[in-house]
Amino acid sequence: MRKRVKLRILSREKDQRDALLNALARGIVLNGKIKTTEAKAKEVSRFLDKQITIAKGQSLHARRNLAKNFSPDIAKKMVEELAVKYKDRPGGYTRITKIGPRKTDGAKMVFIELV
Repeated sequence: MRKRVKLRILSREKDQRDALLNALARGIVLNGKIKTTEAKAKEVSRFLDKQITIAKGQSLHARRNLAKNFSPDIAKKMVEELAVKYKDRPGGYTRITKIGPRKTDGAKMVFIELV
């Protein structure tokens, strides 16, 4: 019997959530490190790990799959730099470091970075 996949909703509809994850992943790929809430970081970590694993495929099909979610320059960077960097690593390409609550609303803040 088909079951649903557990996923954080992040108080957004699907298209908004997809745009958020793409933007966070883009920031991590470009800058190497971003500051965000813990729930968003955990979800973008799942998303980015899957995308880097696709990039490790080094095929035209992999590039086209990445082009669905990212701009051409980011997809190129993922295939040419990140895939080579993580070729021997089976997974876990991101690290989440807790930095304490946000002063305004007490949300748990973290840094998420590429290992």
